Amino acid sequence: MPSRLNPYISFDGDARQALEFYKGVFGGTLTLHTYGDFGGNEAGDAGDRIMHGMLETGSGFTLMGADNPPGTEHKPGNNIAVSLSGKDAGELRGYWEKLSAGGTVAVPLDKQMWGDVFGMCMDRFGITWMVNISEQRA
Repeated sequence: MPSRLNPYISFDGDARQALEFYKGVFGGTLTLHTYGDFGGNEAGDAGDRIMHGMLETGSGFTLMGADNPPGTEHKPGNNIAVSLSGKDAGELRGYWEKLSAGGTVAVPLDKQMWGDVFGMCMDRFGITWMVNISEQRA
């Protein structure tokens, strides 16, 4: 899979409904994973909330989204990030280094509970970036 760049939208508990709506608009295949799928059932976490959703369309569009993690504030109008994802670790780490330089790292680029390497930062211009490096599955 080549690296891809796409929008990533944060929702306040209605990610499933929103992503299903966008599927109705654009068609395609929708994949949803809940916090509960990954063992997230702590107080206020509602395990059925969406941890990651991805809509891939026949037109080549990719739209990703999720419900905000527990304890984080939802800010409409400031709830879209840019996602970079793929398997080319060298390429994606290079983008990460340049994007995070002079910015603020919210989540260090590191191995995550779903098995991939992931990081999130705000660049020096105030744009939020998420980088996900897919790990080979055994």
